[in-house]
Amino acid sequence: MTHEYPFYLAGQWGKSAHALPVTSPYDDSPVATTWLAGEADVERATRAAVDAAPVMRQLPAFRRAEILANASAVLGRRKEEIGRALAGEAGKPIRDALTEVDRAAMTFHVASEEARRIGGEVIPLDLAAHGVGRIAILRRVPLGPIAGISPFNFPLNLSAHKIAPAVAAGNTMVLKPATKTPLSALFLAAALDEAGLPKGALSVMPMSRELGDRLVTDDRFKLLTFTGSSSVGWAMKARAGRKKVILELGGNAGVIVDESANIPYAVKRVVTGGFAYAGQSCISVQRVFVHDRVYDAFARQLVDSLERLVIGNPLDPHTDLGPMIDNGEVDRISAWVNDAVAGGAKVLTGGARVSRSVYAPTVLEHVPETAKVCADEVFAPVVGLYRFSDFNEAMAAVNRSRYGLQAGVFTNDLLHMLAAYDVLEAGGIIVNDVPTWRIDHMPYGGVKDSGLGREGPRYTIEEMTEPKLLVINRDIG
Repeated sequence: MTHEYPFYLAGQWGKSAHALPVTSPYDDSPVATTWLAGEADVERATRAAVDAAPVMRQLPAFRRAEILANASAVLGRRKEEIGRALAGEAGKPIRDALTEVDRAAMTFHVASEEARRIGGEVIPLDLAAHGVGRIAILRRVPLGPIAGISPFNFPLNLSAHKIAPAVAAGNTMVLKPATKTPLSALFLAAALDEAGLPKGALSVMPMSRELGDRLVTDDRFKLLTFTGSSSVGWAMKARAGRKKVILELGGNAGVIVDESANIPYAVKRVVTGGFAYAGQSCISVQRVFVHDRVYDAFARQLVDSLERLVIGNPLDPHTDLGPMIDNGEVDRISAWVNDAVAGGAKVLTGGARVSRSVYAPTVLEHVPETAKVCADEVFAPVVGLYRFSDFNEAMAAVNRSRYGLQAGVFTNDLLHMLAAYDVLEAGGIIVNDVPTWRIDHMPYGGVKDSGLGREGPRYTIEEMTEPKLLVINRDIG
């Protein structure tokens, strides 16, 4: 018998007439059962978020901080249980799943600290004669109800990056988790419920895409935060009305391996950055530009490393690479690689389905820039290699993309580091590591088609609050 996980509606656990079986992407085995919220449930959650907004606005900073710290502790205490559920629903290797639990606990801990640091400033007004005798105070105040939509690939930590800053800032939230991986977000709701979050401040409910779209268009929500594909995200922004929008979208992350780089280290990091969780990350390494003088050594070492990866059951602690989220994704990437090969690309390793849900770690070279595996977001365990002889040419090639989330540069040349920081069009430049590297308190987000706004608790809190000004005239005598 599988576990049952009711949805979380404004502080109460509930079910509906529409059960949602959650199965493993690896072998379709049952993991758990939850339920899809209905239209009336979503309306109740929205009204509760509106009604609880004044309560959260008045909740003292120390209390918000305590709730988040307590929730972080709950996540730590239930790490093994949550990790196994995450590995089951997402097909994520158990080592990576347990790491994600640690990251989510850190996200809540950092948000707890940031809740105590939401401040403001005193602004002198005597810069003009008519400002003499006046003083201004500026502080940040919560926006109110927030709608959140989280993705399947990091269903625990990316949901935490929406919920924790919302609570820290004194907002309420209704969150729609991905229907393929809804359990992780329900664990976050349970942690906050145990930690003492006021009733009505949070609802976490799987729901249909049509009902989820109501969160986008409903004017009672003051902000929409969405993580997912670029096409879906920008379409949501167009329908969001007057509400603020945070978009953390896709990418086809570029990496430059300069001739001065430490090649064995760069290979090791590209293996992790390109193939962890079967490449299903928006900052997964996708395009690797390698200097002519080190290209052959890099390609040979990369292929050798990939052919030693352990492929299999995500619940096996020895597994390095598990399944993609569903069989349709394996079909898609198979077609994309075949199209690239038909266009002139060469397969150095992989390039084939291992099982119904697993695609082999794949390295391509001579990939046309117009091929989907280069131009679009691959979201699969596939990396393309490209030669360069001039660093400026490599940077230009990285920039020939509609995406700009993060980029990586392996070099020991200080001038090249600084040039990359100046020239590369991305929200973050990671030197001597892959663009997949992220620590959860840093500002994270992209440019171009990769998004709008920044995540990381401090920076999300800024997005989820607005400045409010008070001017005092002291000269009234």
